[in-house]
Amino acid sequence: MSHYDTNLSKNRANYVPLTPLSFLKRVKDIYPNYEAIVYEDRKYTWSEVYKRTTKFASALEKIGVTKGDTVSFLAFNTPEIFEAHYSVPMTGAVLNTINIRLDANTISYILKHSDAKVLVVDRQLHIEVKKALTKVDKKIIIIDIHDKFADQSKLEKIGELEYESFLNTGDDDFLWKMPEDEWQAISLSYTSGTTGNPKGVVYHHRGSYLMSTGSAVAWNMSNRLNFLTVVPMFHCNGWCYPWTVPMLNGRTICLRNIDVKKIFELIDRYNITHFGGAPIVLNMITGAPESDRKKLKHKVHVLTAGAPPPSIIFKKMKELGFEVMHVYGLTETYGHVTQCAWNDDWNGFDEEKQNEIKARQGVRYPNLEGAAIMDPETMKEVPKDGKTIGEIMLRGNVVMKGYFKDKDATDKAMAGGWFHSGDLAVMHPDGYVKIQDRSKDIIISGGENISSIEIENTLSKHPSVSIAAVVAKPDEKWGEVPCAFIEMVKDKPTTEKELISFCKETLAGFKVPKQVVFCELPKTSTGKIQKFELRKKF
Repeated sequence: MSHYDTNLSKNRANYVPLTPLSFLKRVKDIYPNYEAIVYEDRKYTWSEVYKRTTKFASALEKIGVTKGDTVSFLAFNTPEIFEAHYSVPMTGAVLNTINIRLDANTISYILKHSDAKVLVVDRQLHIEVKKALTKVDKKIIIIDIHDKFADQSKLEKIGELEYESFLNTGDDDFLWKMPEDEWQAISLSYTSGTTGNPKGVVYHHRGSYLMSTGSAVAWNMSNRLNFLTVVPMFHCNGWCYPWTVPMLNGRTICLRNIDVKKIFELIDRYNITHFGGAPIVLNMITGAPESDRKKLKHKVHVLTAGAPPPSIIFKKMKELGFEVMHVYGLTETYGHVTQCAWNDDWNGFDEEKQNEIKARQGVRYPNLEGAAIMDPETMKEVPKDGKTIGEIMLRGNVVMKGYFKDKDATDKAMAGGWFHSGDLAVMHPDGYVKIQDRSKDIIISGGENISSIEIENTLSKHPSVSIAAVVAKPDEKWGEVPCAFIEMVKDKPTTEKELISFCKETLAGFKVPKQVVFCELPKTSTGKIQKFELRKKF
């Protein structure tokens, strides 16, 4: 045994499990009276946020929430869901943030599959949530968020408890729990798979901590920044920024709904320095009428992820005073893990070439240990020629713990010691990645992942549909939208309008096909539909 391994073991003085919970405690101690969260007429200092999160954690524990339990949130970007990123794991429980745009069937599936013990929900979502709860055969404690800035025409009581009242049942001196192990689960996020069934992606404290630090470095984020929550906090825990911003002693300004005029107003009022958003948000910003805009007083840094934005977007955003960086990631990687980091050698290129480069997925974040384009059969890297297609493979501490209750899917995703993204890409000679296609046939519309197979399965239930194939159709506003190609049953004609209405009965609005085309579908000799031929039609 080496002397470096003798009498040099871990102890409580030199080893503490990594957790982003420590960020909140630190910023409370340093800047107790500084603004932490701003939402309309509500403003909380760091000492107030700390008090609120510990009291909510205490209240959860009093109703029986403990280590390993799941606490679900269905909420807009308001202080409550920000606080949940600390209060829930303070009990040892796991935070499950649910997409507010999902339909009742999917919500009920998630609540059942996650074994949710508590559901905290914004009352504006009462229609779908009440439907979902009728499909859940176990008792879930419901806590309502009553927000006066919600759509008042859609408010209705759901549970017996209300957030603020419930919070006040907690103790001020609650001693919350640090994780016993940094591998301990901190959150559970669901993502659509190729089968249409959501998969539960489990994050651990270590990964959440490292993603927070890595994001700050990759984006050159400064201390005391002002961050606008355009990205929903239910998406990969808000790309982990509810943890990152407190680490930087920053201030979070909450945006409940995407409203371009509101975005410009908040940038101006609170000196916003950073926000993230899907390409559709950038489209909305650049397409906003002059009456909705405010001239920027300073450069605003923007991250965009999802479907690669058209190069013209970079040009238009730059003209308005925004500096956009394109990033790439998945729910399985805590959000973005590659960035189109700018190289000064490119400054001499013309604007069109620069914007083409900016649309690449780029190089790995400093908190990701490995990113490669590999042949999934041989598990060898493809040539860096910008032409040879392979699959994006990732490795590191910010790859998920695994899929919840799904060992087979976890093993398959991690085969060969790499996470298989399912995204097909090329590697340029300079080491920058560029996506070419998605092997999982996932459609990314307005930042939302949509399973084509889920839509196909729905369409196939219609008596007039013989075969259905759904692919992504380029869309100026949403980036991509679902388009359905249909072979009809003979003697059972139908219409585009009828099929779209049929889908609306069971699918969330953003999953409904925006166009239906009736034709004979191209197939291989074995009967497999050739989706690449359908994509050529656009």
